[in-house]
Amino acid sequence: MKILIADDHRLIVEAVADKLKELTPDLAVCTAFSVDELHHALDASVALALIDLGMPGARGVEHISEAHRRWPGLKIIVLSGAQDDAVVRAAMEAGAQGFIPKAHSPEAMLMAVQTVLGGGTYLPWQLMPGTAPATERASDEALDPYTVALSPSIAQLRHMLTDRQLDVLSHLSAGQPNKEIARGLGISEGTVKIHLAAIFRALRARNRTEAVIAARALGGVERLKENQRLAQV
Repeated sequence: MKILIADDHRLIVEAVADKLKELTPDLAVCTAFSVDELHHALDASVALALIDLGMPGARGVEHISEAHRRWPGLKIIVLSGAQDDAVVRAAMEAGAQGFIPKAHSPEAMLMAVQTVLGGGTYLPWQLMPGTAPATERASDEALDPYTVALSPSIAQLRHMLTDRQLDVLSHLSAGQPNKEIARGLGISEGTVKIHLAAIFRALRARNRTEAVIAARALGGVERLKENQRLAQV
């Protein structure tokens, strides 16, 4: 798997690259430090691009739109120092599947990457329309800054699981090893591992057994899928 990091701050690029290595040892990282370099670096082998909104040569979100237009299968996460609603809306309308304020933690960035690679959309709860400020939310140690309380069971997750991650969780609950899960879903074992990492993080599980137990405590995979469906209505 190949991920592109496009940002003109080398320290940020190096820090993000180091964190991304936690995803899989087979990860390949390429970089771009300007919009011109971004467009030259993108090709069909890049699975996901983390793109700075304010890099040299950028005019608003035009470079996001152009990347999305030229490579419609590319998954894009925007990195930005700004996080107001207008900026977020413009980035998502330009074709991004995720938005990460640069002030957020490396763990949040990794969660965003896992979510988007899994086919989902990532926005920190603070940036989601209609989400109450932290001071107005119920006090609950089970919730953290990246949880959106959409329903009783979903609220106990660190982040909503994508449909594909729920499929992986369903196979996991049936006791299948990674190879069988990959074969059943038509994906690579490496992709299964990425989904499992996101599942473990969301369920606060340290291993496969704890993940299955946690899923059952939340009503099972079918209950989670139903909550997911209702949350998207």
